[in-house]
Amino acid sequence: VALVVAFAACSKSDTVIPDTTVGLTKIATGYAAGAAAKVEVYALSSNLTTGYQPLWIALYDSVSEKRITDAHVTMLPMMDMGTMKHSSPVENPASHEAVNQLFPGAVVFIMSSMGGSWTIDINVHNHSNNKEGKLTIPVTVAEPAQKRLLSFTSAIDNTTKYFLAMVEPAKPKVGINNLEFVLYKKASMMSFPADSSLSISFEPEMPTMNHGSPNNVNPVHSGNGHYKGKVNFTMTGLWRLQLQLKSGTQLAKADSLDIDF
Repeated sequence: VALVVAFAACSKSDTVIPDTTVGLTKIATGYAAGAAAKVEVYALSSNLTTGYQPLWIALYDSVSEKRITDAHVTMLPMMDMGTMKHSSPVENPASHEAVNQLFPGAVVFIMSSMGGSWTIDINVHNHSNNKEGKLTIPVTVAEPAQKRLLSFTSAIDNTTKYFLAMVEPAKPKVGINNLEFVLYKKASMMSFPADSSLSISFEPEMPTMNHGSPNNVNPVHSGNGHYKGKVNFTMTGLWRLQLQLKSGTQLAKADSLDIDF
């Protein structure tokens, strides 16, 4: 009995820290030396593709290996095409406080690695020691089976360049799905600010079955360039979302994205 009591007392005092990276894939690890921080980068899959790619960054003290949960983290994606370089849209962690011990963000890769070499600079300001450092990681970006990114020049002024990336549904199912896009405008080769100037409407259709679906909700801007709505898939198969992006009543672009599941 004494052994049982001792064991129970010991177990009660143990603190188990859950692994918040379960289900994610580590794609890079290294050191932001100036910040005395070890950096681990996670994604949903090791296969990065063009379009919206959520990323999570875990930070550790480079000596003690203790988690760093108070830091300013920014990412800078860069494409080196040999004769020129450019960045791409990016969502940096919104807070200096980690979320479940991770710093969440996203990169919208606007082209694949077929055109050059992608890297991501990860800048860390470690608030625990007030030091800063940078880690640069190479990444390979492929084209997905179904594209999730539209790049277009507005038909209204034939000048403004936009990038529209699909965020949801990441795992489509039969029934009502969340539909989410994020819209960016190209300001320069290095600047792609989130944009809310266009409205988005859509009609889903099954090209092989010649029918659509009811109860869809057009995406509405919800902040930081994100547009959220609903799409209803009444069966599995190939669905085509016929999109219209407008400024007021003027059509900036009509295009489509396919979802096959």
